[in-house]
Amino acid sequence: MAEGKVETKKRRTSPGEFARQVRAEASKVVWPTRQETVQTAIFVSILVLILSLFFFGIDSLFGAVVRFLLTLA
Repeated sequence: MAEGKVETKKRRTSPGEFARQVRAEASKVVWPTRQETVQTAIFVSILVLILSLFFFGIDSLFGAVVRFLLTLA
């Protein structure tokens, strides 16, 4: 047996015990407030708009470069 490794046998959890554990863990969840949710949604929307404009610009630039290169051939 490798030094420092101790094998522990896992015991099976009953469905009732599993449900109790899930309920206990779910009670620890801290949900965001309405204001935090709205602020996050606004931030995400603005970021998506900025990134979509950025990638549209990059795509248009590369498209123009490719069209120019194709006219040379």
